[in-house]
Amino acid sequence: QTFFRGQPFQEQTLLLVRKSLPQTERVQNPLLFPKMYSKLIVLVGVAFCLAAAAPPKKTVRAASGGPDGDATVIQQDQIINDDGSYNFVFETSNGIRAQASSSDGIRTSGDFSYPAPDGSNIALTYVADEYGFQPQGAHLPVEPPAPDHVIKQLEDIRANPPNDPDFDAAFLDSEIARLRATQG
Repeated sequence: QTFFRGQPFQEQTLLLVRKSLPQTERVQNPLLFPKMYSKLIVLVGVAFCLAAAAPPKKTVRAASGGPDGDATVIQQDQIINDDGSYNFVFETSNGIRAQASSSDGIRTSGDFSYPAPDGSNIALTYVADEYGFQPQGAHLPVEPPAPDHVIKQLEDIRANPPNDPDFDAAFLDSEIARLRATQG
């Protein structure tokens, strides 16, 4: 047969589809193939959009095991006053303990401890005030000894304080004492 020669590809495809359909379909829908193709593209697009918009799968966490899984709160007390002062204590049956207090709501001191995985007890005491968070604990690294010339410079500043309203002699004294303590 030679009816395909010289005809564009789309017309050839339509002719093949028309020939394969029963007579009733050919009359009712002469452009069936392009409509089916466009519907398929739309359906694939909708399916892709639905898959992309689906909520992520929820991850299920296993129940906690070991000694911490059954830990209970032994003590939990907190007092918060109108002037900003407060005190709180927290302790659990598995050895976790925390305590903090403040008499003015600005300077806080406290401590906490917990059992380490190796069985030892980690304990930390701290002060948090206008000079920052100052932790102390046996497990924390120790700063190296301060060089003598640094302490001498700070003592010279203390002997001849600057004319600065923000200069804090008490803080400088505490830093000199702290740095002297690093020297052994």
